[in-house]
Amino acid sequence: MNMLRKTVGLVVMSAAVATPMISMSAFAATPASEQQATQNLIKQLSGIQSLSADFQQTTKVTAGKAPQKKALNAQHMNQVFSGVMKVERPGKFFWETTSPVKQTIVTTGKTVWIYDPDLQQAVRQTLDEQVANTPALLLSGNTQQIQKAYRITQPDKTLTYYTLYPKQKDGAFQSLTISFGANKAPSLMILQDSLGQTTTVKFSNVKVNSKIPASVFNFAPPKGTDIIDQ
Repeated sequence: MNMLRKTVGLVVMSAAVATPMISMSAFAATPASEQQATQNLIKQLSGIQSLSADFQQTTKVTAGKAPQKKALNAQHMNQVFSGVMKVERPGKFFWETTSPVKQTIVTTGKTVWIYDPDLQQAVRQTLDEQVANTPALLLSGNTQQIQKAYRITQPDKTLTYYTLYPKQKDGAFQSLTISFGANKAPSLMILQDSLGQTTTVKFSNVKVNSKIPASVFNFAPPKGTDIIDQ
């Protein structure tokens, strides 16, 4: 169970539809330059002042690779994790896994909290230290941190999906692909991690620029919670 919880956190701390990615391999797509890809992604994110959505997350072994010892075991592979996500610029982020285990990750832009209620444990980290290992945090739209932490590519300049590579070589993941739908909101994230696994996060019931109560992003550890500073 502890490994399962760590993996939930890894996807978020380490997290177009599939059709455009398939078409890329079938046809000779023209990629955007790295500079243009960066500008396009920043522009895409800048149109999102707030965002809320449900998510479903599944992890599989990357084709042709054997999972490492720290990866999910067969029991948890292909298991679906579900929950809700809320972000608000600048820098506010809320990600709560509700099934099969509960875990909350929240920040107001400075401190990141990772809370496991069943373990009565909360990990406290600085945002600057986590942005390179936190794919989902890029949705909060801190464009300077994104450019600092990632090399941004756009495999097909006519389509709104991007593949990001962390500049930190010893990070928890190797690449992140994010795709945007017709409403300019993210519809899919695909994470290739360093453990030989591919994690897919699908978003649904997406609401863009709707009001989110400020209390959502204010986290106070419940009494009796063990706080770990990292």
